[in-house]
Amino acid sequence: MKLPILLLLLLLHLFLCLPPRVRAQPATSRSRAKSLDAILQEYAYRALVKPKTGTIYNATQLPSNLSGIKVAALRLRSGSMRRYGFPMYNEFEIPKWVIEKPYVKRLVLVYQNLGDWSIRYYPLPNYTYLAPVLGLLAYNGSNLSATNLLTLNVTAYGDPIKVMFHDVKSAPLGAVAKCVCFDLQGSSNFSNVTGGNTCSTSTQGHFSIVAQSIAPPPPVLPPIAQKESNSKVGVIVGSVLGGLVLLVLLCLLLLWLLKYKRNKEIQNMERAADAGEALHMASVGDTKAPAATVTRTQPTLEHEYAP
Repeated sequence: MKLPILLLLLLLHLFLCLPPRVRAQPATSRSRAKSLDAILQEYAYRALVKPKTGTIYNATQLPSNLSGIKVAALRLRSGSMRRYGFPMYNEFEIPKWVIEKPYVKRLVLVYQNLGDWSIRYYPLPNYTYLAPVLGLLAYNGSNLSATNLLTLNVTAYGDPIKVMFHDVKSAPLGAVAKCVCFDLQGSSNFSNVTGGNTCSTSTQGHFSIVAQSIAPPPPVLPPIAQKESNSKVGVIVGSVLGGLVLLVLLCLLLLWLLKYKRNKEIQNMERAADAGEALHMASVGDTKAPAATVTRTQPTLEHEYAP
């Protein structure tokens, strides 16, 4: 038994004792929002049957799975929008000197009101929507039967485009209402609300009024729930401590096995040495040394002579 195996067993024990974790899945809201823009552009263009320039046309043939979303289309000449703007397109006030790129002779401004679908297509963690998400997107208006058109880049070079929301909810106590703008790249930018319901922007996109969510106080658990919670904590702490004690015991067992194995090897070496000795071994204290039992010749002195 080796130490890495013991550590692996300990980690497995701790993993089984800990509660499971839930991993969040990656968000796909941006791709859903782009798909929705393409669908709403198609239905907005369907409402432009023999359209008159400067007239708002509401789309009334949305599918049932998009019920609650409002869509409209407004066809303008680029030169007229640049010189005069458009005083009120639903909640949007378009000033003079709004220019699109690339240049087109006619353009269509598609209006979106996502209503209760706002949080699905534009989720904003830690924020609460006080108004629905409103969209304003510009497309080429030359071919009204075209689908999957690319959006034009619209920029206000004079006064900003104003978005005046209707029926804005009150912000929670202690929270401050903010304007949020979702650009075409999916980034969200915040700004101040003016007049209680108005946001300003220099580009197209999607807009709303939000307030930062305030975390509610922790709920007061009844005595039974508190006991259950404490018991769960006690089980987890006990499991961790039990794992540490198990690790210590396993380490002590490993050290004992190593010491036992070493002593066994020394005993085997001594036993092999005793079996192969050629001389008689005599014990001197705690050690053994070879000792001769019989001498072959007797020693004689130099001045003694044999008869």
